[in-house]
Amino acid sequence: MTQTSLDLYKQRLGEIPETVWQNVELEWLNLADNGLRSVSRQIGKLVHLTMLDLGHNRLSSLPDAFDTLAHLRFLYLSNNRLRSVPPSLWSLKSLIYLNITDNQLASLPDDIGNLLSLIEIRLYNNLLTSLPDSIGQLANLRELHLMGNQLSSLPESIGRLKNLGKLMLEGNKIEFLPDVIGNLKHLTDLDLRNNRVKEIHPSIGKLKNLRFLDLRANQLTELPTSIVKLLNLEKLDLRWNQSLAIPEWITKLEHRGCIVYI
Repeated sequence: MTQTSLDLYKQRLGEIPETVWQNVELEWLNLADNGLRSVSRQIGKLVHLTMLDLGHNRLSSLPDAFDTLAHLRFLYLSNNRLRSVPPSLWSLKSLIYLNITDNQLASLPDDIGNLLSLIEIRLYNNLLTSLPDSIGQLANLRELHLMGNQLSSLPESIGRLKNLGKLMLEGNKIEFLPDVIGNLKHLTDLDLRNNRVKEIHPSIGKLKNLRFLDLRANQLTELPTSIVKLLNLEKLDLRWNQSLAIPEWITKLEHRGCIVYI
């Protein structure tokens, strides 16, 4: 009988048994939390994989053998020791979910823009200082999680992510958002807490679907009046902006039912 699923989660393997690579019909493979330090190039044999979980191991590198995994849709690499990922990973045209959180990535290559099917990418708790312009090519992206990095700005190309619903930027070093932020018409969640934001561009008022805006713990001194235009806003958090002058129009938001924390 053909085996299409193999769950080896938390089996204290230490290394991947050679027998795993013989299951060439596998579609679902979970190797998470096994103390793994390496992965064989033979992973490229598993050409039918749609889900691969290598999270919560001790991997500092991966083999450049992902280009044959044309059907891979979900890839989990979180909580490892990765400083980079192999070039072949960026050729995964079917990938819709990518999780590389809690690693040591300091940069992303331009080839990230090749992941045209990507819907959600989680990159929080790395060492990223910037994003490549090619991030704007991810036209299907709906969630971008970048918390806990070293970002000081966002590229102008971010404005091309027309389907983006969640932009999570907590705990970076961002000082401002580009005016193209107003192009993100489907954005519902914008989290900027614990950054260094000094001002918000008035284009934020174009985000008609925005429901949650978190500006806690920044360096704001004033807010653009265009925020009043955010008719779907449910929560606005302004706490811990010590020099922020609270405008009178805030009461208009509250009267509409928006929760405002000051």
